[in-house]
Amino acid sequence: MPGKYPDKIRTLPLFDGRFDAYKLAAQGTDVLFASYQPGTSIPPHTHDTENHGVIIRGELILTMQGKVERFGVGDWYHVPAGVEHAAYFEQETDEIEFWFDVSMQQDAPR
Repeated sequence: MPGKYPDKIRTLPLFDGRFDAYKLAAQGTDVLFASYQPGTSIPPHTHDTENHGVIIRGELILTMQGKVERFGVGDWYHVPAGVEHAAYFEQETDEIEFWFDVSMQQDAPR
């Protein structure tokens, strides 16, 4: 799998989805160490998780609610649960994504 991740990260199970990633599962959260080849396009979709991510190499072009934004190295982005969005990668890109289970957060004590 592409991506410049430490050997320890490369021992994590592979994510089974539309892109390449190593997956670390935690209670109420999945952490994905994702890699995208140039030209990768993820069509508009929604999901039930609240997603936060940070770009660690390359650039994410994120389209959400009619707005297109570019996120480079060190930039964090947020996709609320249920919001339609799409992604495109012009260059080789690595990111760390946190997928928070919204139903568990609502039940958690504050």
